[in-house]
Amino acid sequence: MKKFLSVLLVLSMVLVIMTGCGGQTDSQDSAEAPDEGEVYVLKMSTQLNETAPMVSGFKELAERVSERTDGKLVIEVYPSAQLGSDEDVIEQAIQGVNVAVLTDGGRMANYVKEMGIIGAPYFADNYEDVLKVTESDTFKQWEKELAEENGIRVLSFNWYDGARHFLTNKPVKTPEDLEGVRIRTPGAPVWSESIKAMGATPVAMPWTEVYTAMQQGAIDGAEGQNTASYPAKLYEVIKYIDKTGHFQLVNGIIVGEKWFQTIPEEYQQILIEETKAEAAENAQLIMNLSDEYEAKMVEEGMEVVEVDLDAFKAAADAAYDVLEYRELRDEIYSQIGK
Repeated sequence: MKKFLSVLLVLSMVLVIMTGCGGQTDSQDSAEAPDEGEVYVLKMSTQLNETAPMVSGFKELAERVSERTDGKLVIEVYPSAQLGSDEDVIEQAIQGVNVAVLTDGGRMANYVKEMGIIGAPYFADNYEDVLKVTESDTFKQWEKELAEENGIRVLSFNWYDGARHFLTNKPVKTPEDLEGVRIRTPGAPVWSESIKAMGATPVAMPWTEVYTAMQQGAIDGAEGQNTASYPAKLYEVIKYIDKTGHFQLVNGIIVGEKWFQTIPEEYQQILIEETKAEAAENAQLIMNLSDEYEAKMVEEGMEVVEVDLDAFKAAADAAYDVLEYRELRDEIYSQIGK
């Protein structure tokens, strides 16, 4: 009997050791440690051109990520829509292609409708206002919906490119001055309905086509931020900057959830951390450059028009009913204390 118990005890100890070893192996597998020999490449797409200050931020981001991953996660930056329109690249990302896209709330509203409010007219007064929204529980829920229901992973949504103004070849001081004026804007409903509410006729087209479209008379103007208008040399084809400041342009960088899950967890965390950190630093650069670029465009011959801001805000407010954002705006304002 004693011999039997001794054998049983030994067998039990062996079983415990084997189970322990098996558990350790499973744990290592689930951690998805980086493979020392594998290099992951992410192609960063934007419509902004090479000289845009935000593009310099993307290049700095690439350096930061490469340093922290010992060159195993490489970000290649493709400005000037080299990889295609934002909409096309977003669809590629969803399918699992290794691409990232600089996008905005308006385009993300095609997937989670409520996100469009970030791009609604006069929703925010400054960068800090929108930042509070992107850090809220409501925004985190939107991010979850994007990932789980649409295959879109938000890396960060704190990239700032300044206030957007109307750019025209006749001075605009009131919404009535925009009647019949064809204004280029991104194609998302929140942008189009907002421009329409302020009196203009929205025309959807890529930012890279604005210069040629103005030359050819396909549009009468555009709306954009100084940090994009100056690098695009729009001062060569447009006369006036109408200081409406109707949108505070906060952008995000997204990748496809399918691709995101193919990289090690350690790299996932690094990518998110560094994208948010670089965005915050780049936002400060943008705010400093905005006035500087406006002054340079004036030196090139453009004129700044001070508008009836109250009139534009009153006109733009109608877009909240069309877009069904009025209750959402009130709810968010309550959350952020605005």
